Amino acid sequence: MDKRTDPIGIGDLFADIPELFLPLFDGAEYPWEILPRIKDLPARLAAGGIDGYTLLRPGVLVGRDVMIAATATIEGTAVIGHGTVLRPGAYLRGGVLIGSGCVIGNSTELKNCLIMDGAQVPHYNYVGDSVLGRKAHMGAGAVCSNLKSDGKNVVVRGTRNYETGLRKVGAFLGDGADIGCGCVLSPGTVVGCGTSVYPLTHLRGVIPPGCIVKRPDNIVKRK
Repeated sequence: MDKRTDPIGIGDLFADIPELFLPLFDGAEYPWEILPRIKDLPARLAAGGIDGYTLLRPGVLVGRDVMIAATATIEGTAVIGHGTVLRPGAYLRGGVLIGSGCVIGNSTELKNCLIMDGAQVPHYNYVGDSVLGRKAHMGAGAVCSNLKSDGKNVVVRGTRNYETGLRKVGAFLGDGADIGCGCVLSPGTVVGCGTSVYPLTHLRGVIPPGCIVKRPDNIVKRK
């Protein structure tokens, strides 16, 4: 196989992975390799206990100063880091790992995903089978599509194709990536660290770090 030239490795996207979630990344090169591991980690962590975390119920661990609105819903397993806020209508659908200081907003649905420290999905977002780096942000209505219309395995398309071997793969946002309102990220989209995407953009493939995406065919480097 040709040497990888696209900035899609774990080290390219995530500079400082929270210690709690490091076991997911053992031996992994690409972020999609951790997706099948996510669902089992909350139960493993809950069974061993973690300092500063409370067992809300079997399989659900909650850190200090977490705010969970009365109308938020948590199904299945989850880990919610210190100081994170679940706003009214937030829906955690199982296998959800959330770091510290995050915002999970109104009518936002999360499923089998890792949200790292300081990331925000604050309004009407869907994040499934995805990884969001530190301080990544998704504007209102932005979604990570995680299933191809033909139901086939997802391929990440960069300078070459990367076979994930998985039928459900969402998006991977590097640290500090900012996705504008109403964007749709096709299955297997990778957005590099510090890249910003204009609203109402449909993205697919690999987007380099440190860029501004005005349209899929108009990507410029930050000055």
